[in-house]
Amino acid sequence: MIFPDQAVRIVIATKPVDFRKGHDGLAAMAHSELGFAPKAGVMVVFRSKRGDRVKVLFWDGSGIVMIYKRLEQGGFAWPKVGDGVMRLSRVQFEALFAGLDWRRIHAPRPTPPTATE
Repeated sequence: MIFPDQAVRIVIATKPVDFRKGHDGLAAMAHSELGFAPKAGVMVVFRSKRGDRVKVLFWDGSGIVMIYKRLEQGGFAWPKVGDGVMRLSRVQFEALFAGLDWRRIHAPRPTPPTATE
């Protein structure tokens, strides 16, 4: 999958959208309803009503890129439906996009060094 650099923020629009919308419709929705300009360096993930499809929208520096994926069996693991957005780490997004439960992925907590003699 084409993926922008590490500095890109990834957010999920938690409310399902009309999947008949294309690049321009989703970019307008991201700007007006979610507050993200299409060229702001944010990757916005949109979900379908049934939860088995995803559209991802981001700016690659020369244009808006839209990625569409439909799972053949089952559905994606989504946060609760509501207004607004939720931020994901890159690893959580990759798990979501692969059809895995991204909620089970957590960054390891650093342990303080032990005293040495």
